[in-house]
Amino acid sequence: MYRKLVLDNGVRVVVERMPTLKSVTVGIWVNVGSRDEGAGEAGLSHFLEHMFFKGTRTRSAAQISREIDALGGEMNAFTTRETTTFYVKVLDQHLRPALALLADLFHHSRFGSREVEKEKQVVLEEIRMVQDDPEDLVQELHAKQTLKRHPLGRPILGDRETVQAFTREQLLRYVHAHYHPLQTVVAVAGNFNPKELLPALETAFGSFQRSDQPGLSRWPPVVNGGLLVRQKPLEQAHLCLGLKGVSLGHKDRYAAHTLNAMLGGNVSSRLFQEVREKRGLAYSIYSYLSSYADGGTLTVYAATRPREAPRVVELVCREIRRLRTAGVDRQELERARNQMKGSLMLSLESTHSRMSKLAKDELHQGRYTSLEEMMAEIDRVSEGQILQLCRELLDLTCLAVTVLGPVSPRAFRGVMD
Repeated sequence: MYRKLVLDNGVRVVVERMPTLKSVTVGIWVNVGSRDEGAGEAGLSHFLEHMFFKGTRTRSAAQISREIDALGGEMNAFTTRETTTFYVKVLDQHLRPALALLADLFHHSRFGSREVEKEKQVVLEEIRMVQDDPEDLVQELHAKQTLKRHPLGRPILGDRETVQAFTREQLLRYVHAHYHPLQTVVAVAGNFNPKELLPALETAFGSFQRSDQPGLSRWPPVVNGGLLVRQKPLEQAHLCLGLKGVSLGHKDRYAAHTLNAMLGGNVSSRLFQEVREKRGLAYSIYSYLSSYADGGTLTVYAATRPREAPRVVELVCREIRRLRTAGVDRQELERARNQMKGSLMLSLESTHSRMSKLAKDELHQGRYTSLEEMMAEIDRVSEGQILQLCRELLDLTCLAVTVLGPVSPRAFRGVMD
């Protein structure tokens, strides 16, 4: 059972009852992320996500932790380039106190100056952790390379200089500017009594007000090509190869995900079979789509022995050329469609994933998309549609290659031609 209502203040509420389960997940999604940060604000969306858990008018950070543990639940948050999300997952009988706790954090967090200074050190450690993880680091470098100065190319965590300079007043201004009822979606999925839940949501979020109108200054990204080599003493060379992708609402988004599945999205994909299974050149190789409101990228990641890095790049380019020239056959397409449908159904078996889908549908499409509709869209993807999409996206003259490891840029001369 799906239902949507809009509170008087503009907050959108989307709920889906799953009566066979014993859990329920509540999520608050705000339409603001790292791409919305201005000069001197890099990492501010993510930093704020941390600060919401550091105490309210009536609860300390320790009390918040004790209360959610006493409910046997999970409460957390995450920041993307376009959204910030706070959620709680509990057994259905604990929904009311969990909702009250989550609403208290969202409305009444204090952002104390002392807590701000302490949390800076936590986030700086998080940034150092990324720097020590080559798979994360090469993808961060790749985003900067492909999107250049566009805000989508910045790290979600920000950088040391901006994080160290954050002030309480800066956080409060950012919340006031971006945390607006019209930019907020509350999503609930799981086992609940609608007659009790909907009045509770009205109580929790109906008084949320901002006097001014929200405003997002966003512009489409441009994907740039070229080669970037960051030398670092590692056991492997870590590679990212990037091309243009599709936006979240693109008419061919289902075809793009099908194409990604065939390229490197699963264990039967062309890259996994060719690079890992046939030649043993990599343990980890995969591709993925990064889609945003107004654009996107298609990325291939691989890790291999440094001397084999040019060969892996060459093999990826060869498979891309084959797709662009010949497309795919019916058997390969059918296998990819079946894999996608199976993965989709399995991924939506938890209340957390259903909650996320509800919110994303509302934020990005403005409406609910049923599982049956999604299955039908996947089945409608054709060989001709895939070939046309390959010719639009898989243009190697725009290929961006990022390399992290003990490799010289000279090793890639001629490989990308």
